[in-house]
Amino acid sequence: MSPPRERNDRSKPNAKAFDKPRGHGFSAPRDGGPGQPSPERHGGAKPGARRRGAEISHDWVWGWHAVRAALANPARGGLRRLVVNGARAQEIESEALARGIRPERVGPGDIGGMLPAGAVHQGVALLADPPEPTAVEDLIETGSGMLVMLDQVTDPQNVGAIFRSAAAFGARGVILQDRHAPTLSGALAKAAAGAVDHLPHARVVNLSRALESLAEAGWRAVGLDGGARANLAEVLDKRPTVLVLGSEGDGLRRLVSEHCDALARIPMPGGVESLNVSSAAAVALYAVHQAQT
Repeated sequence: MSPPRERNDRSKPNAKAFDKPRGHGFSAPRDGGPGQPSPERHGGAKPGARRRGAEISHDWVWGWHAVRAALANPARGGLRRLVVNGARAQEIESEALARGIRPERVGPGDIGGMLPAGAVHQGVALLADPPEPTAVEDLIETGSGMLVMLDQVTDPQNVGAIFRSAAAFGARGVILQDRHAPTLSGALAKAAAGAVDHLPHARVVNLSRALESLAEAGWRAVGLDGGARANLAEVLDKRPTVLVLGSEGDGLRRLVSEHCDALARIPMPGGVESLNVSSAAAVALYAVHQAQT
């Protein structure tokens, strides 16, 4: 069994966790579904009317679970418009009115015309501000459990799926970089199926400094790295853990990697050589949960 790779072992500090298949790592191509929504199609004062794409592309939330979670989240502000297929309007009307917004009954084709091509809206879409981030200090203060940190993971589908897995396995929150992370709306919110409104998140300018603050508060950072010598199970324990995931193309950046207490890989005995970043996150979150229970 290989020994855990701790902070003083940096023989490969810049190994790419989600890049080239190594037979024991994981990779994440930019896969599946739309990224940032296209500005060509957008909503307006009337169903199907055209509006400025910049606002619409970032602020629409669609899909039944995502919209209902947004309405139920008191921290979600700026509720501007709720469009609903007439057949489902009654199912959501009381929740909407409680938040001070009246549903507009429109046809399925009208909703589709307000959203990016290919958006699976399930008959409902909400125009609202994204959920507000919390301070990273608030996440640190929990002092137990696990957090997820994303180092420039930029694909909205991947980030949304990671939020969903993090919520499912009881993570305390997600830490994102301020400038290199997508908005928590649109395709991301749909992939998260409501998790962006259930799970707190923080945005920080410098992930390395955030890891230093976490270490001072007793948190231990474990980075996923396809080139690491230790398996994930070998480095986990019951201590509060920050699971650090690198970007789809380049993996963990050098400074972020150097601020991790241990680097680990997910063993792949079945012959599959790589996992996408959101799939790797789900496996790792389960492993952390199991180690802490």
